[in-house]
Amino acid sequence: MLDKRISLESAAALVPSGCTLALGGSTLYRRPMAFVRALLRRFRQSGEPNALTLLSFTAGLESDLLVGAGMVARVRSCYFGLEIFGLAPMFTDLAGRGEIEILEETEVSLAFGLRAAMAQVGFMPARGWLGTDLPRLRPDIRTVVDPYSGEELIAFPAIRPDVAVLHALRADPQGNLVIGSHKGIDEELAITATQVIATTEEFVPELLKADIAAPFVHAVALAPRGAAPTSCHPAYELGGEAILAYAEQVSDRASFEAYLAKELA
Repeated sequence: MLDKRISLESAAALVPSGCTLALGGSTLYRRPMAFVRALLRRFRQSGEPNALTLLSFTAGLESDLLVGAGMVARVRSCYFGLEIFGLAPMFTDLAGRGEIEILEETEVSLAFGLRAAMAQVGFMPARGWLGTDLPRLRPDIRTVVDPYSGEELIAFPAIRPDVAVLHALRADPQGNLVIGSHKGIDEELAITATQVIATTEEFVPELLKADIAAPFVHAVALAPRGAAPTSCHPAYELGGEAILAYAEQVSDRASFEAYLAKELA
């Protein structure tokens, strides 16, 4: 069978400029931090990838690093922050100054957009957003009439990421992944993305059971502690001091650049 193991640097080289990049994990859990650092190093060396659309159900530290580095043109997420550690400083700074485009999303718009892509249809109807002002902020969101009941529904367009990056607890050389019981929307991203890249805590010769099957995965890179300082239960817990240090040290572009220089050294 095909061996999909590649280096972390080669994995980062698979992300093109201008693409929609989806990051797996959830808030401060199992985020692909090692991959993000490799992507940041590539960007600092070559200026690519840039003009990314960042897609994340809940965006956290990993996403704030990409935003702060100037790699992201647009954000699609229903939450962007550091949970108990406060706001995501670079997203807050750039969004407040209008330097980054924010596509208004909620849990329902992201979930039904991915469901539409999984069903291989152009949209998924739902009642979410009815009676709100959200459709005024998203002129691409249309309404449809249920042909059976006559009810007007919101038609959420399909969301198809170009690249999805997931972090796994274990993987085999063929690309079967174990991601644990807290899956977030990683399974949905694996099904809908054009290309799926995984990093893994460890490689094992064979997996008897997988959360995400090899046919959905295009490449896997070894990255021990690849989610740190976010948690990766049961392998390791949240590195709260490191996340707090980021929240306390970073507030603008100058402080971010100082932080990033140390982070990538």
